Amino acid sequence: MLRYVAADMSHTITLIPGDGIGPEVADATKRVLQASGARISWEVHNAGAEVAEKYGTTLPNEVLESIRRNKVALKGPIGTPIGKGFKSVNVALRQALDLYANVRPIRSLPGVEPRFEGTDLVIVRENTEDLYAGLELMIMPGVAQSIKLITEKCCKRICEYAFEYAERMNRKRVTVVHKANIMKLSDGLLLEVFRQVAQGFPRIEPAEMIVDACAMQFIKNANKLDVIVTENLYGDILSDLGAGIVGGLGIVPGANIGADAAVFEAVHGSAPDIAGRGVANPTALIQSAVMMLHHLGEHVAGDKIERALTLVYGANKARTADLGGSLTTEQFTEMLCDAVAQNG
Repeated sequence: MLRYVAADMSHTITLIPGDGIGPEVADATKRVLQASGARISWEVHNAGAEVAEKYGTTLPNEVLESIRRNKVALKGPIGTPIGKGFKSVNVALRQALDLYANVRPIRSLPGVEPRFEGTDLVIVRENTEDLYAGLELMIMPGVAQSIKLITEKCCKRICEYAFEYAERMNRKRVTVVHKANIMKLSDGLLLEVFRQVAQGFPRIEPAEMIVDACAMQFIKNANKLDVIVTENLYGDILSDLGAGIVGGLGIVPGANIGADAAVFEAVHGSAPDIAGRGVANPTALIQSAVMMLHHLGEHVAGDKIERALTLVYGANKARTADLGGSLTTEQFTEMLCDAVAQNG
């Protein structure tokens, strides 16, 4: 597993600005990181729909080579060409770099008017197999089959990651989410491995929950779940549900972690309809960059930005259009940079 490193040197990070509003939110994020005092130099590479025509792929080899060399990347939203047969960049990155743990903190920001105040949980999603392995075939005309692939190896490493994350972040509980009452072999394997791994973490309370009951728990008392560990499909669905109860995909961060590399990303779309208008909300990518800073051991800089976000969102007028306000991307970024400088 990729460990946190000491903040005793500058860091070279691969930056993939992305498509649509990606370059705008990436520039805003770079400014906020600079204001925090983080010691970062950027190696910029492009991927996505806009480079597909030039390179014949949405993910040129030079991008992967850069991430393998630097070990860490920050990625803006990326579009996938529709109807042209190109593979999703997100999926391709996860598979090529074996980024097996998708980590999605779900946390309320002050004043955003979420469905529930004080929400604070984390979803750890297995990123490489399950129905998303893409093992599909047509058995006969009119009959399609998708194969759900679950392996002991992948169950073990994602459960270990979830428990280690819980210990590192001073969390109290890890909840495995499954459907083993129906899929007794595949989901049953995850449940069996979870129970074995839990024995090695006596300070963390293990809990088990069927996925449909978990969806209801999101509405009743999401914090009871604390850290969720689950399969690819369930984690994908629950991650968006979690984003919805705290204000939307525009404010939640995400990370994809592997043994040898990590990619931190905005999980929302590239929003081509508002690209270039200067109204995009950069919060999701900024929060992802905060996760990146902590991953790098730059805790002082990460804490500065977190405090600044709390202060800025605590001010009722500090809103971009997606949250009912009128601030431009530039105005929001300036406000946040000022808050970082004043509350360092």
